Amino acid sequence: MQSVSVVGTWKLISAKADNPKGDVIYPYGENPFGILMYDTNGYMSVLIMRIGRSKFGSGDPFAGTPEEIKEAFEGFDAYCGTYEVNVEKETITHRIRGSRFPNWEGTDQVRYFELSDNRLILKTPPIPSLETEWVVSLTWDLKT
Repeated sequence: MQSVSVVGTWKLISAKADNPKGDVIYPYGENPFGILMYDTNGYMSVLIMRIGRSKFGSGDPFAGTPEEIKEAFEGFDAYCGTYEVNVEKETITHRIRGSRFPNWEGTDQVRYFELSDNRLILKTPPIPSLETEWVVSLTWDLKT
């Protein structure tokens, strides 16, 4: 069996979602910021955010208006846990321990991967949302 290593710190290059009708959306904007880390002990962590989210007017992280909180929440994603690579199936399974989206806590999130040189592409299985199904593609470069 062939071995693949994804260990390292990865910088997000792009994040987009496609549906079967050919629509494309950029859930974190067209120039998002993100860091993905896989360590040698099987732990992983990811943070993705839209650049330019509005600051809370109060300056207090616990006193945002409902609109400020909604924008901050929708333009941000993060989770952490452990991971396992399956070379035969070309998948990486993220076993979520903590997440911005509470529904993912305690779940396994499977990502299909393509790895070449210092570039990693992760794709989700189809995700039902907004009356269709979306495949989210994240492209990462290894930070050296």
